[in-house]
Amino acid sequence: MTRPLTAGLVCAVCGAHVDIATPCAWSCPNATATDRRHALAFVHNDAAVQRLAGASPFVAFRPHLAWDSFAAANGMSELARNALVAELEGQIAAHAVGGFRVTPFARAGRLSTELGFAAGGGVWVKDETGQVGGSHKARHLFTILLHIRAAEVLGLAPWDDAEQRWPLAIASCGNAAIAAATLAEAVGWPIQVFVPPTADAPVVGLLEALGAHVVVCPRRPADPPGDPCVLRFREAVAAGAVPFSVQGTENAWGLDGGRTIGWEMATQFADDGDGEPLDRVFVQVGGGALAACVAQGLDAAGEPARLHAVQTESCAPLARAWDRAAPSDRARPASRWQDLMWPWADVERSAADGILDDETYDWIPVVEAMSRSGGRPVVVSEVQIAGAHELVHRTTEIDASATATAGVAGLLAMRDEIGPDERVAVILSGIARR
Repeated sequence: MTRPLTAGLVCAVCGAHVDIATPCAWSCPNATATDRRHALAFVHNDAAVQRLAGASPFVAFRPHLAWDSFAAANGMSELARNALVAELEGQIAAHAVGGFRVTPFARAGRLSTELGFAAGGGVWVKDETGQVGGSHKARHLFTILLHIRAAEVLGLAPWDDAEQRWPLAIASCGNAAIAAATLAEAVGWPIQVFVPPTADAPVVGLLEALGAHVVVCPRRPADPPGDPCVLRFREAVAAGAVPFSVQGTENAWGLDGGRTIGWEMATQFADDGDGEPLDRVFVQVGGGALAACVAQGLDAAGEPARLHAVQTESCAPLARAWDRAAPSDRARPASRWQDLMWPWADVERSAADGILDDETYDWIPVVEAMSRSGGRPVVVSEVQIAGAHELVHRTTEIDASATATAGVAGLLAMRDEIGPDERVAVILSGIARR
């Protein structure tokens, strides 16, 4: 049997190792209800990332995905693994127009000109608004779904049959919740969605229309600091739900599929460019999984670029951690978790409401990537967020939300420091919902 490309998972904090063949190992085995400061990451055998033929990223990059290594390590044939992807993608395509796809990544001419870039430089836009659920979030969740379906097929799931499946659970009131409910409805899996009392009524209505059980989570007097939705979500997981989460600290398998966006960007840029590398990538950061996965994907595919994590003045726990850390801490921040990362108090409203996570859950790989690449965080104002949103809508045909264009706000904030010939990437992820 060919050696799986993913060897296992290791905790960045305590060093605990999880073998790749282990089913349903969502988080570090040393994490407890009172000690959440653990973070699993995938360990890979050396292999250059190659893109196979296929319209879907889960076909194009299947051998590099950890779920595939899990299934192979437990004896599932390549034919059966391909069939499982086709089965689930077929179900999803029947419910979400077009299903999963490799999304466009190209130089935005008008946007580049407006920002004063030269012909050799400019802004490359990764457009995720046409992905399943209207954002990148479904990429993260699909590999969790592949993992648990593979476990079912192999007889390794912790439930006896499909009638006794554990429900899926997620804490979100935005794109992640919509993606999760879309996937769950497509494959007929029950799902609980934990939302705040302030959740937008149209989003709640859409979740309910998709068959989700929506649980409103007001803060309780005895709740510790942090998001009450996450607290109720963790209680559900402790009671027997599958953490269907884009937060890698809650389910490391969500970081698996997220890397496909970085792999796509690297291979698309190589095909589109003239051999010169990307110089910078600006990524909007709430929980941090997108930035972590984009950086890891670009690195693994040989397209490293300076990473700039973009947060708002309303809520910037990652930038606070970066500012408090010494340069040596930034290279290896895991040992300083208690000193560097904690929930942001008094989160203010923002047009980019999708990145107002009071804690950057996947902060460790993002800080490491910025340190390694020579990047840094960018904190933007509401004026810059509004300006970026207007600029994108004026210079492109992409109907993106203010959250989706927040990476462009980071570019605006740093524009004077960026040379006209630099090649800069941004990700527009999240359609405007009206």
